[in-house]
Amino acid sequence: MANYLYKVLLILTLFLFFLVAVDSNILNKHHKHHRKSRFKPIYPDPRFPVPFPINDPTNPINDHNDNNNPTNDGGDTTIDEEIAKGDFETDFNGAWELLSPNSGVSAMQINLMPTNKIIVYDATIYRISRIQYPPGVPCVPFMDEFTKQMKQDCFAHSMEYDLDTNQARPLKVTADPWCSCGGLAPDGTLISSGGFRDGSRTIRYYGGPNCQKDCDWREHNEALKEDRWYGTQTILPNGDFIVIGGRRSFSYEFLPKVEGQITDKPYFFPFLYETSDLDENNLYPFVHLIPDGNLFLFSNNRSLLLNPTNNKVVRTFPVLPGGSRNYPASGVSALLPINLNNNNVSAEVIVCGGNHPNAFFLAETRKTFLSALRDCNRMVITDPNPSWDSEQMPSGRTMGDALILPNGQIMFINGAQRGTSAWWDADQPNLTPVLYSPQKAKGTRFKVMNPTTIARMYHSTSAVIPNGKIWVAGSNTHDTYKDQDKFPTETRVEGFSPPYLDPKLDKFRPQIIEETSTKDLKYGVNFETQFSVKTGFHRLTKNDIKVTMYFPPFTTHGVAMSQRLLVLKNEGFVKDFIKGVFRLTSAAPPAGEVAPPGYYLLFVVHRGVPSKGMWVHIQK
Repeated sequence: MANYLYKVLLILTLFLFFLVAVDSNILNKHHKHHRKSRFKPIYPDPRFPVPFPINDPTNPINDHNDNNNPTNDGGDTTIDEEIAKGDFETDFNGAWELLSPNSGVSAMQINLMPTNKIIVYDATIYRISRIQYPPGVPCVPFMDEFTKQMKQDCFAHSMEYDLDTNQARPLKVTADPWCSCGGLAPDGTLISSGGFRDGSRTIRYYGGPNCQKDCDWREHNEALKEDRWYGTQTILPNGDFIVIGGRRSFSYEFLPKVEGQITDKPYFFPFLYETSDLDENNLYPFVHLIPDGNLFLFSNNRSLLLNPTNNKVVRTFPVLPGGSRNYPASGVSALLPINLNNNNVSAEVIVCGGNHPNAFFLAETRKTFLSALRDCNRMVITDPNPSWDSEQMPSGRTMGDALILPNGQIMFINGAQRGTSAWWDADQPNLTPVLYSPQKAKGTRFKVMNPTTIARMYHSTSAVIPNGKIWVAGSNTHDTYKDQDKFPTETRVEGFSPPYLDPKLDKFRPQIIEETSTKDLKYGVNFETQFSVKTGFHRLTKNDIKVTMYFPPFTTHGVAMSQRLLVLKNEGFVKDFIKGVFRLTSAAPPAGEVAPPGYYLLFVVHRGVPSKGMWVHIQK
């Protein structure tokens, strides 16, 4: 009997030693990336309750008892669970605020700069704005076409809008940039091309590495080989620009690499001629650089793929039925977010709204305003047999904008529900933005936002800014500035907060620690971003986070030129539970075909809630 008890005790002792060893090994593996000292306790330990007072408001466990929590994340307290959770839900439908009662210049054309300023310019042909040149800046002499006398234009037609102060500084542009195009060069210079009359062959430069405080436009007339009025400018994989089309310009040309030089030659492009009808409907063509380096071009109702290196058409796509999509019918288009987590990176475009082919003629000659198109169409252009997939928007829209948000959603904003682009040719402003979630199932993608009270019609613009809001400005349906009218000339600036800026979501919003994050990126090289989250950090996993990079577009007439959003691949994820700080390793985009060189806004997105953007720069 004694021998039997001895054997039982021996077996129990060995079994207890085994359990201790296994438990220790598991904990060592689990915490090997987090321990600073082998004697310092690591929290939270999965074997014990979270070591915070139960009534402490910083206790993450209280998140599930928060009546203001707009999400249901199922009470998951697993630390390293790698199953991605859904985005936080909210019933917040956006909010509007007035940022400036009078910016001075109606924002026809805009570009966000890496200085956190927005460059704005209007047409000079009006010879009027609501802000004048400061003392010491000479006025611009011009010939009055009606009186045939020389006069002085002392009004500023361009401005630098400071996002931090909401103040505007007048700038001087002389060669008329009316209905021009542009883009942000790799060194941070804004390059604008084309315009009207004396500006139709002008290339303008603003900012860049040599720009000191209070710099201004640098204009080079006759730098283009052909007139570019209503053309589209797009950045290429090497950082150069191509400018395509324009009124009666059925060609494209490449902008010079060096400021002050002129373009080499234009390339005749039959596609632009073939897609021009009696009302044109092919101006400001939609152009998207896709990850294989080719350009997707959409004009009127047709599209193709162009190789900008050998100037060959790679393929054509099915005709999009239903109406015309480009100016003056003026629908919108965007390249959907490029997800670099996929082995085979695809490219998908969206084309929405516009109007019937004869809508401009009816509006211009009879003031009959046809209803804008409601259809929204997607096509995976990298598919072997691509086709358009259509669904209906909540309302028709012409002259609107399609802005890609930091979390990959798209905001349709501005424009009208009847008529077309051009002076006096539209009615019934579309005051209501619509949020589009491309990842959702068909039929559930659209969500109507809260409306504005300010009509944003012809010549209105908008931009995604670093804090995640949408900057909204402009609207001028006249050939001058009018204060009293059904749709007066707008110089007020608004800010729109999308649903992810719901105050109830602030506690889940990541905060990038810029001092310890990488800002200078190299193609194909991993880099680190450090961030913190106020609440719920003990449950946050790698799959709850995505890093996105946004290229700020040049926006005019509903066309966001060169706009793109990249979803980067997460390569590593380290958590510091004590400080609530996370270190995320991401793979930089592999090449300029995917991400042309230059400045991007980088966002850390936590289950659909983005941080404020941090400016990064990528190059070879």
